Amino acid sequence: MSVTATCVKRAFKYRFIPTEAQAAELSRTFGCVRKVYNLALAARTEAWARGERVNYNATSVMLTAWKKTEELAYLSEVSSVPLQ
Repeated sequence: MSVTATCVKRAFKYRFIPTEAQAAELSRTFGCVRKVYNLALAARTEAWARGERVNYNATSVMLTAWKKTEELAYLSEVSSVPLQ
């Protein structure tokens, strides 16, 4: 006797509708993430041209240093998790 298993697949759709304050915070966070990504990419590209490699730990140290500069101090105003 053969038994066939039936698998029911379900999908759920969710929609996030942020308040104006949440939308502003998300926008700030995404802007900071973009800035950090571009800075890290530039650092890695320069290192690659010199024949060096930049790993996650080095990039993390750079992020901490960037946050301490006057020019990039605003990076400390958003959550550090997305920036990493």
